Amino acid sequence: MIPVMDPDPDAFEAHREALAGIAYRMLGSVAEAEDVVQEAWLRWQTTPHEEVRSARAYLSKVVTRLCLDRLKSANARRETYVGPWLPEPVRTATEDDPLALAESISLAFLVLLESLGPVERAVYLLHEAFDYSHAEVAEIVGRDEVACRQLLHRARKAVTARRPRFAPSKAAHHRMLTAFSAACVGGDPAVFEGLLAAEITSWGDGGGKAAAARRPLRGIEEVTRAWLGFFRKAPAEASIAVEEINGWPAMVVHVPGRLAGVVSLETDGERIFAIRSVVNPDKLARL
Repeated sequence: MIPVMDPDPDAFEAHREALAGIAYRMLGSVAEAEDVVQEAWLRWQTTPHEEVRSARAYLSKVVTRLCLDRLKSANARRETYVGPWLPEPVRTATEDDPLALAESISLAFLVLLESLGPVERAVYLLHEAFDYSHAEVAEIVGRDEVACRQLLHRARKAVTARRPRFAPSKAAHHRMLTAFSAACVGGDPAVFEGLLAAEITSWGDGGGKAAAARRPLRGIEEVTRAWLGFFRKAPAEASIAVEEINGWPAMVVHVPGRLAGVVSLETDGERIFAIRSVVNPDKLARL
């Protein structure tokens, strides 16, 4: 149990950003995360605050359980989703964020979290990304502490086995992204192929609303052919900008009048291991 007294009815705003961070990492959707935080705020308005030992723990519990409820329907929706599903990209604040924080919000890491069960995901995020104690996590998810430790152990094992590659710095990541952008525009297959790891995979999320491969593309030859073909067909007025998206530099593609796509790389700073592009207009609307 958490013994801190915190009856302040205005305490919600002090925790709003952290609550949104939990919800987004749990759901991979900005819109759904906003809905969850709003619902938590409404519940907070009718909560007898004198009965709350800790606003932080109480609100995290509300948000986490709302997310767990939503994941049941989200998983069903993703089974019928057209093509690969990727999290909704978000702009992140500054280039000075710690790399550990950047890793926990990267598209690559959010995709990895999708492989965990919903409660495993909650336990892992609350403990590893938000530094809740084992006792706090147990209270939030409604399991005993021993069970939560077992869930955390399994989740850590799964994450370690499939952990994405990350460049040693954002500057190194930026250099690889710049080289990738230049190779896409330049159209030389040899240059493009020289950036890719042998096990390269490319995912495109169009959701049936924008042109994108409906299966993952694997291997240097297939990925090179698809990406250079895409850029050959791109409108002459298309432009590329580099912005920080989900904690790391990403390629943001504009065509006249709209944002057309966000491309994120998984790289160790030497080779590109994965390319994830979001072109579904619904997922780009908030950018």
